[in-house]
Amino acid sequence: MSSQILIVEDEEKLAQFIELELKYEGYEVTVANDGFTGLTMAREIKPDLILLDWMLPGLSGLELCRRLRTTGDKVPVILLTAKDDVTDRVAGLDAGADDYVLKPFSVEELLARVRANLRRTQEPNPDLLMFDDLSLNRSTREVYRSNREIELTAKEFDLLEYLMAHPRQVLTRDRILETVWGYDFMGDSNIIEVYVRYLRLKLEANQEKRLIQTVRGVGYVLRD
Repeated sequence: MSSQILIVEDEEKLAQFIELELKYEGYEVTVANDGFTGLTMAREIKPDLILLDWMLPGLSGLELCRRLRTTGDKVPVILLTAKDDVTDRVAGLDAGADDYVLKPFSVEELLARVRANLRRTQEPNPDLLMFDDLSLNRSTREVYRSNREIELTAKEFDLLEYLMAHPRQVLTRDRILETVWGYDFMGDSNIIEVYVRYLRLKLEANQEKRLIQTVRGVGYVLRD
C-alpha cells in the first residue's frame, strides 16, 4: 500500500539513483525518460506524486505539468531543476508545480519534500486502520506490515480489526469473544488464544516486534 511515484527525468543515471533511493524507502516507482512518455504514464498509472525534470526531450517539464493541470489532474508535482532564478521558479509554480528541488540536491532533501507533498494530498481513509507499521483496510480486507502483505483468514482479520479499532485499550476475553465470535458462541473456550497465536505468527514472520500483548488474567491489548 505504498505510494506510487513517477520520475520523469532524461538523465538516466540520475533517474536510476532516485529510483533506487525511493524504492529503498518503500515507494513504488515508475520511470520515464522523456516528456511525452512521462505524460502518457501520468495519465495511465495515476501516480500519487511526480518528480519532474524541467528540461526534457520532446515535451518540457513545464508543458507536461500544464497539460496535466488543464485536464484537472491534481497530482503533486515536484520540479527538478538547475534553474535557480526567481522568475524561473515562479514560472514553474505558475505552470502548476507544487514544489521544486534545485539541482544538485541532497537525497535527504528530496525525500523530505516527497513526504511533505504526499502528506498534504493524502486524505484520511475511514476504512484504513493503522498502528505502528501495521495497516488494515476494511473495504479491501488487505493487511500490511510495512510493505509486506499478510494473508489472513476471515476470523483472523475480524480479530485484528477489533484490536486495531481499539489501540492501547485492554480488551477482556469476554468482550473479544462477544464481539468477534458472537454472544452465542459455544466452541472451544481457548479459541481467542488460538487465533492470537495465529496472528502473531503471521505478523511477526520477519522477526518484527510484537504488537499484540497479553494482559495476564484479563485479555489482550494492541501496544507498541
